[in-house]
Amino acid sequence: MNPTPRSPSARAVAARDWEHRAGEFGDRLPTGFEVAVATSAFQIEGAARDGGRGDSVWDDFSQLSGRIRDGSNASVSADHLKNYAADAALLRDLGVDSYRFSFGWTRLQPNGRGSLNRNGLAFYDRLLDALLADGIRSTAALSHWDTPAALRGGWLNRDTAGRFADYAHAVGEAFGDRIDAWVTLSEPATVTTKGYALGTHAPGRTLLFDALPTAHHQLLAHGLAVQALRAADVRGRIGLVNSHAPVESLTDRDQDRSYAALYDLLQNRLFADPVLLGHYPDPLEPFAVELRSLLEADPEDLRTINQPLDFYGVGYTEPARIAAGPTVLKTPDGQPIPVTSWPFHFEPFREHPTTSTGAVNAPEYVAVALAELAERYPALPTVHLSLAGGAFFDQADTRHFVHDPVRIDYLAEHLVAALDATAPGGPAATVDLAGITVWSLLDAFEWNDGYSQPTGLVHVDFADDRRTRTPKQSYRWLQHALANR
Repeated sequence: MNPTPRSPSARAVAARDWEHRAGEFGDRLPTGFEVAVATSAFQIEGAARDGGRGDSVWDDFSQLSGRIRDGSNASVSADHLKNYAADAALLRDLGVDSYRFSFGWTRLQPNGRGSLNRNGLAFYDRLLDALLADGIRSTAALSHWDTPAALRGGWLNRDTAGRFADYAHAVGEAFGDRIDAWVTLSEPATVTTKGYALGTHAPGRTLLFDALPTAHHQLLAHGLAVQALRAADVRGRIGLVNSHAPVESLTDRDQDRSYAALYDLLQNRLFADPVLLGHYPDPLEPFAVELRSLLEADPEDLRTINQPLDFYGVGYTEPARIAAGPTVLKTPDGQPIPVTSWPFHFEPFREHPTTSTGAVNAPEYVAVALAELAERYPALPTVHLSLAGGAFFDQADTRHFVHDPVRIDYLAEHLVAALDATAPGGPAATVDLAGITVWSLLDAFEWNDGYSQPTGLVHVDFADDRRTRTPKQSYRWLQHALANR
């Protein structure tokens, strides 16, 4: 399915008339529909050496020369640990229903095992109390890419799945009475692909197809964590967030089509099929050797992975257009990464604009992603859609205010596309879309882009020791929309 791109004039409506479009969007939201914003612990918390926190693989990766675009690290970042009360007030004033945050695994379990750190427990106690006081529901991810560095081998080691289950049970017992929804893992496909296959994310391994065990071990960790949370008798709903990217081939040539099917399997079906169907996708014949581990999966592991879920999180960023021919991999500073490449590469969507990171800004493909899910998984649980906020060339004025009409346009178009797709008569009408989560509340450390690509609704002045926060125009747009429900 190749949707017809919208004209530039149509795409600019929200940017020109954001107040009107905010009211229009607010009117569209169904009763009971949950609107949330999200952050992750490593990206915003800072206080890297406070309270006994341990190092994560991202702390180590950030020290490697050339791996972070601006040479920065997250040791202070938005300093959320000190500013959590102000951030809770921003959530309250924004008017969202829920806040999705992640626990810092190394803040609670510095070495990835053992009893929970009392300082970490105290911080999350304070955060949850602040959210409850402001009437904001919480969705907590157990981990968002910040695996403890002390767990040698990381997700290549099957034992990490067991450590994660122990951690999940302990956290569930500590906070299970106050959290409304639990996310076991956030977008494990990104960890496998960028962290272990291509090396552009932590821990920086370049294993290509030999990274596949990390997919299985993360999925096993998910299943074990679901069991652990239920054993801890948590009251909140339980699910996970998988990234989904619509995939198409550049041409109808057999080779392009074959590699597009391979990327669809690696990015989407490898992570969704075991969770939702209880088995891995059949390996594609031309790649049977590379994908042989899928056939060797222990049936008992697959039964553990295939736990009943209360909801399924769908992380959407952009579509992918695939063609035969190797990928040229480079670090953020332009240096080649020494790795035998994938046998395929990504082609640009020249008919669509891009964000400042080069991501395709094509809201039409939200409908494609949701329709593919509906077709592939007839028993799909209730869906919560996570939307990337989009990185754009933000420029703060002298009052730290950011006029970001392009981000407003991005959010409005993607949000309306999701609502249209799941409305009666839409291409994904059978999908029970219960909520949308916008990334992100705050400008933050954006992984290998450092602080060069802000995605927040709130500007953070990283040159100011106080980390002054200033709501952007996009924050005001969403605030206005939510006030018009």
